[in-house]
Amino acid sequence: MKEYESMKNVLFVCSGNICRSPMAEFVFRELARRRGLEGAVGCESAGTNVFAPNSPVHNGAVRQLRRENIPYFARGSRPVTAEDYRQFDYLLGMERSHAAAMKNLFGGDPQGKICRLLDFSKHPRDIDDPWYTGDFATAYRDIAEGCEALLDRLFPGSGRNRQ
Repeated sequence: MKEYESMKNVLFVCSGNICRSPMAEFVFRELARRRGLEGAVGCESAGTNVFAPNSPVHNGAVRQLRRENIPYFARGSRPVTAEDYRQFDYLLGMERSHAAAMKNLFGGDPQGKICRLLDFSKHPRDIDDPWYTGDFATAYRDIAEGCEALLDRLFPGSGRNRQ
């Protein structure tokens, strides 16, 4: 494995932290593993509107992760906290409203850490919420696109899908 200067810590953020952001956490972790970057990245997920802390990952997200052979583990939802701004290098919302909510919570974004996950892709956009659409396959494809683009940005030349 190539040595990198420092570990990059990423927080993926959606609304309730049960669909998109945990999918992004697991997808990012697996794609980093496939590139041989396990020790170079850390990630977690949280939500801007967590109404029931410690809720499990949505069954639709789990089914999609299984279809895509993405390892996952049982985890409970949690809200974004003020401490997250200090702990993470990147705070990536799934849509504009998440970035706005984080900036409001943190009193701004003086270090430029907050954006949407798909802002790293060739086609920046929001990721639709499968809680409402029921379309976990499209959410997965968008999340995978964003995670690949983020890894390309963080670790140029790290290659895709090394197994």
